[in-house]
Amino acid sequence: MPTEQSAPILELQDVRIRYGQIEAVKGISLQLHRGELVCLIGANGAGKTSTLNAIAGTLPIASGELRYQGQSITTQPAHLRVRQGVALVPEGRGIFTRLTVEENLRMGAYTRHEKQAVEADLERVYSMLPRVKERLAQVAGTLSGGEQQMVAIGRALLSRPKLLLLDEPSMGLAPLIVEKIFEVVQTVVKEGVTILLVEQNANLALEFAQRGYVMDGGLITITGSGDELLRDPRVRSAYLGETEETP
Repeated sequence: MPTEQSAPILELQDVRIRYGQIEAVKGISLQLHRGELVCLIGANGAGKTSTLNAIAGTLPIASGELRYQGQSITTQPAHLRVRQGVALVPEGRGIFTRLTVEENLRMGAYTRHEKQAVEADLERVYSMLPRVKERLAQVAGTLSGGEQQMVAIGRALLSRPKLLLLDEPSMGLAPLIVEKIFEVVQTVVKEGVTILLVEQNANLALEFAQRGYVMDGGLITITGSGDELLRDPRVRSAYLGETEETP
């Protein structure tokens, strides 16, 4: 767990993101410390995915600053962020459907040149995701949605990330698959990787997260520990599907 004195691995300072004349993210600030699992929850259109894409470098910001490991990466291209340990598992998985499972996984290590370490990391991914190992020769586009999500996570881990960005990893998946994916998430966090998780299943996300940010209309409106947000009546009403109790 991070200490109050530890420097953040990631800081967003007054970040704004625009699509033409539409301001999707309206000046947000947040920070993550090493080894934390932090979730970002909110309704569709709140700006969550735009925020992750901006951190990954696949979407430019209109103003503000992004700092990673104490250095500004505001204008740094995405491929250099990957080399520094930032990995994104995008919404919709984004796997290479015509490549095999093994080829997809190895694409995650395209910036790495230490062959033995890559092979060791492949074995580590296989141990965490045995279903993936069973399908190494299969064309990835023929996998189920849950299997594709596992491949996408495995591919990101092959880049050996320090900061892992997960966008809706449980979307549309069966409960048993979701349980397995969150087991992997917990394992990765215990190994010291920092995770920023965007997840519409707010109850699940807050159950695992140390801290959380709630986004609404492009702004961060509520912050707190996972437990605090789970108990917050505003969060329970808006995102956990609960209404105030009547006598």
